Amino acid sequence: MSEALIKHFAIKLIAWHGKDGRQGLPWQSIRDPYAVWVSEIMLQQTQVATVLERYPRFMKRFPTVKSLAAAPLDDVLAEWAGLGYYTRARNLHACAKQVMVEFGGKFPADPVLLEQLKGIGRSTAGAIAAFAFHERAPILDANVKRILARLFGIEGAIQEKSVNDALWLIAKTLLPKKGVDMPVYTQALMDFGATWCTSRKPVCLSGEKKCPFEKECQANLSDQVLLLPRKVIKAKSPEFNCDMLLLRHGDSVLLQRRPDKAIWGGLWSLPESTWRAKEKNSKPSANHSVDLTAKELLQLVLPEEKISSTLRSCKPIERGVEIKHIFTHRRLWMQIWHVTSSDAMKFSGQDLKWVPLRQLGKYGLPQPIKLLLQGLSLARGDGLRN
Repeated sequence: MSEALIKHFAIKLIAWHGKDGRQGLPWQSIRDPYAVWVSEIMLQQTQVATVLERYPRFMKRFPTVKSLAAAPLDDVLAEWAGLGYYTRARNLHACAKQVMVEFGGKFPADPVLLEQLKGIGRSTAGAIAAFAFHERAPILDANVKRILARLFGIEGAIQEKSVNDALWLIAKTLLPKKGVDMPVYTQALMDFGATWCTSRKPVCLSGEKKCPFEKECQANLSDQVLLLPRKVIKAKSPEFNCDMLLLRHGDSVLLQRRPDKAIWGGLWSLPESTWRAKEKNSKPSANHSVDLTAKELLQLVLPEEKISSTLRSCKPIERGVEIKHIFTHRRLWMQIWHVTSSDAMKFSGQDLKWVPLRQLGKYGLPQPIKLLLQGLSLARGDGLRN
């Protein structure tokens, strides 16, 4: 590795940030580890523009780790609705409880201890330690991996352990000498990868701006900027079909809480059938070419003991829209079936419940289901408003 680059990297990067980095973000220049932690988790897999809108609202609703820990999970999931990757919200809630129980409501400054908390990985622990406690702790998110792989010409896929270990070593070597410089340095790393050393349109190739490292970057010198870091070719995402029951009684809709470890875990959604693998080369609605009878549908989505009574109180089933939703690693086609019941039958347990339309906003709903209910004008009042 270039000794000169190692020696001057932090200085150059901090200088770059003063001129071209992002300024005035609501989570910048704060040392409250709780606020830093929430922002770091929310920024994972979420665009900055979205977080700029949702972060202040979340902090207003849950201003302290104590308030978050004491809140019902449904409240947390409802506030998180629309941000996706709901495991983050469940982990936030669990981590807040852990901080209260194991650390007396105070986040530890040691990144090793932070990494032991629910939902906090090594890079996030480093960010919290750097921002809140000025610890000389490295971060290594996707943006930083890309920066370092290009600067130092690191070959091999970043998913490989040996490559990942090498990048962590470099990240630690490049840290500023003084802890007081860690917040701006860490923010500068994030900003440089997000705005200048981007995956597809880095500034060194556009010619619009001059990269401060263009004469030292090995990828730039060897004309491999778009080739580094190496990427593993991903397999095509599998596709699935399922049926969903939109069962209404009066001004209420039947919702079902999803299992914690399932996709959309812990959220309330429409009762659904088991997912079926979509046949290759079939049209989106191929698996739904024949309309289901009411009995067939209810057998797919409701407990056996409720099917007969539901059938007696239901109007004819109506086929609704088919919704396509793209997850990170799969695609799902959801066929909606409308059923109206004259009887608000009771369900045992806590996983099925009638929810008045005006109260839908109190529940965490998957985004496509929330949009479906809005589109059908099921909640014209305050039920689904943010």
